[in-house]
Amino acid sequence: MALDKPYLDVPGTTIFDAEQSRRGYWLNQFCVSLMQAENRARFKANERAYLDEWPMTEAQKKAVMARDLNRCIALGGNIYFLARIGATDGKSFQQMAGSMTGMTEQEYRDMMLNGGRSIRGNRRLGENGDAQPQNQPQGAAGAARRAKTAQSRKGAR
Repeated sequence: MALDKPYLDVPGTTIFDAEQSRRGYWLNQFCVSLMQAENRARFKANERAYLDEWPMTEAQKKAVMARDLNRCIALGGNIYFLARIGATDGKSFQQMAGSMTGMTEQEYRDMMLNGGRSIRGNRRLGENGDAQPQNQPQGAAGAARRAKTAQSRKGAR
């Protein structure tokens, strides 16, 4: 019997529940392995070979190699474990979080210092807040993408 999960309707949020934990078990175990310097060196020397030592899905391996943290989370990754990938690459948590939103590190920092995302328009999927799928990515990357989309729509008329 499937459990009712009303929290699946929160835009921009993946809840790390028991199902996600099971889905991402080996992905997260791989991340834990990066706590040891020897494993970090092996991973950096040949990412694919090191990932192939883990019984992760091909999609998980590809997401790690692409450093697509949003995809890793969708595939069961826990952000606190995934932070070890960023640390292995010499990135701060702030840089990683910014990359997940499409913001520069400075844009992300400024947003957080100004109170983070507004709840307005972000309570449920289908609203028009900045965390909604149709408004991603955010920041300069998102503005460029939305301008390009608007320009192509204008040209199609």
